[in-house]
Amino acid sequence: MHERLEDTLRRLKEERDEADRRYNEALTALDRALVRAPAVPQPPPPYDEHQLPALNQSWNVLSQPPGAAGLRGRFRRAVWAIVAPSLQRQVTFNSQLVDRLNRNAAAHRDAQRAVETTIAALREQTDAVVHFQALLIRYLQQITAYVDTKDRDTGGQALVINAAVNGVADDLAKRWESMAAREQRYDARVTAVAAAHDELRTAIGIAQQAALTTKRELERIVAGEGAPDVAAARGAARGFSPANAHADESAFAPSLDAYKYVGFEDQFRGAQETIRARLESYVPYFAGASGVLDAGCGRGEFLDLLKARGISARGLDLNHEMVEVCRARGLDVTEADVVSYLSGLPDASLGGLFAAQVVEHLQPAYLLRFLELARHKLRPGARLVLETLNPACWVAFFDSFIRDITHVWPLHPDTLRYLVLASGFTHAEIEYRSPVATEDRLQPAAAPADAGAALADLIETFNANVDRLNQRMFTYLDYAVVASH
Repeated sequence: MHERLEDTLRRLKEERDEADRRYNEALTALDRALVRAPAVPQPPPPYDEHQLPALNQSWNVLSQPPGAAGLRGRFRRAVWAIVAPSLQRQVTFNSQLVDRLNRNAAAHRDAQRAVETTIAALREQTDAVVHFQALLIRYLQQITAYVDTKDRDTGGQALVINAAVNGVADDLAKRWESMAAREQRYDARVTAVAAAHDELRTAIGIAQQAALTTKRELERIVAGEGAPDVAAARGAARGFSPANAHADESAFAPSLDAYKYVGFEDQFRGAQETIRARLESYVPYFAGASGVLDAGCGRGEFLDLLKARGISARGLDLNHEMVEVCRARGLDVTEADVVSYLSGLPDASLGGLFAAQVVEHLQPAYLLRFLELARHKLRPGARLVLETLNPACWVAFFDSFIRDITHVWPLHPDTLRYLVLASGFTHAEIEYRSPVATEDRLQPAAAPADAGAALADLIETFNANVDRLNQRMFTYLDYAVVASH
């Protein structure tokens, strides 16, 4: 799922603030860890050589042996002989000591110079390290401002680009609005033209049917035949009893107005090709049968399908113009009402009976008589297929059923199946057809990713109600009862 722009900006700001915080903490820790210049000790004082020259001159304490004559001379020589060995040892010691002191003085001078040089170098190196760390801290403090300056520069360039993009977007939006306005005007004109075209086509179709009807009636008058008298059949279709045949005339009586229902079928039920495609799935029910009757065959779409499969069939319709349309295509169609027609047939003479969108046109008493006759006229095992509008689907009832003024009674699927079984058929199934398109059904609501528990529960309840309404209002437009005995 894509992240919203405001969420992205908020996340980027939080990440930047967190990075700044970690950077400042690291910089503070680094500043606290800086090495301070240690107190380097001063070099030791130089070696004391003050008495060394005097020692180099006075170390030999042994004088020359006495050489005087006489008693004093002899006495001196006697004493010299006694003290001379001790003095000679002292002189030897003094000589070694002075020599040692002279050599140590040189070594001490070298050590003094080395210590002074080392301390000076250490002090210089320590000062250099401390200076480098100070410069590093200063650099790290300045780099943030430098980067921020670059960011501001980049942000300025982004503002320039955004301004340019916004300008282009505004221009495109204006052009789009202009194009949308033109498209709306064009669509309005196209819609108006299409509506006018449909109206013109309907008017032309009605005029053509009227012309054909007029032509046929004139031909009958010239031939001396007169108009066919099927008013009683029409009345029977409404009430079954011939006594009230004229009490409730058909909306499209078998006169010069019969062509109007043909035009009505063309406009509102659908083109013949569409109806053939929809009825084709019924053909397998009559595979291998013969003598199939299509009651209320209309324009003969199902008869065309049976003929193409090599199944012998004939049609029946009350509308004179419908019959003429079928006969023009070479179909075997009789103009009569179904009860009268079935009454004249031998029992078990039909190999199948099909009636699509017919039973809703019949009065209840007439429908019951029709089902009773169908039970007797069908051969054992032959199929009865009755298709009608599904009034349990509100769309079918309010959009299709009440549009046709020749519709008499809506039949619930359970009702029609019960009447079929009550008429003696041993097996009857309901087959629902023509589901409402998905895009025409109520659509469930999608819960947003950040929806809370309360909103999620509300959406779940709403979607459950949507499903219930779809099951009531937007299920199947048609159904068929398929029966046999």
